[in-house]
Parts: sequence; structure tokens; C-alpha cells
Amino acid sequence: MKDVNCGYCQGGELLAKFGIKICDLDVSQLILFKEQSKPGRCIVAYKDHVSEIVNISDEERNRFFADVTRAARAIHAAFAPDKLNYGAYGDTGCHLHMHLVPKYKGQDEWGGVFQMNPDKKYLSEAEYEEMIEKIRKCL
Repeated sequence: MKDVNCGYCQGGELLAKFGIKICDLDVSQLILFKEQSKPGRCIVAYKDHVSEIVNISDEERNRFFADVTRAARAIHAAFAPDKLNYGAYGDTGCHLHMHLVPKYKGQDEWGGVFQMNPDKKYLSEAEYEEMIEKIRKCL
């Protein structure tokens, strides 16, 4: 099941507005969030267009969280954050996904909730590719 207006479902230009696909995981895809004020920030998006975790079976939920865990381990290995925050939202884009947001002591949001899109730091294509390769090597 796909939604024609969803970047996670359609990829292409819709996804490119905010992210770059890194790879497919077991039941989801791993996406690099373009705004990189938190180096290594990624999104794990479920393979199908469902809104809620309760819309999938227990087995699929376990596989989704295994994908989240795999991505989290890669982010820890690649970027050594002090903490990794996990955010599951979807008020406007009703596609099951989880933000994996590395936090580093001394940054402006340490001890608080991360901003959805602080719109502070974007990278060159070469820098994005370098970051993606770093993550892929750690998967």
C-alpha cells in the first residue's frame, strides 16, 4: 500500500525535499535527514503506508524495531554520539517512521527535545555521500 503524496512511499522529489535514501532494511528503509545539525540524523520508515504501529502485526512491529536497532547501532558506530534520541511522530505525514537523532553534549538542545527541523545545517552532495558511506559501512 503506497500513498502518491508521501515521500517515504514515492521517493524521488518528494523524499529529496527532506532526505536521501541510504538503503532498504528488512521491513523499512533508512534515510539520511538532510538537515544535519545533529550529525548522523536518520529516519527509519516502514515499507508500507500505515499510520500507526498498531496497524501492523506483532511480527512486523518486531522486525521494524529490529531495523531501528540496526540503524541505531550503525549511527553509534559511525558518529559516537553521547545519546541517541528516538522520535515517532506523524501528525502531518501519516507514515510510520522513527527519527533517530544523535545528541552531543555541549549542543544547544542537550537535555531537551530535539527540534523537528532546525533548518541550520545542510551539506554538499559530496558530504552527504561521505556520511552515507560511513553509515553503510557500519550496518
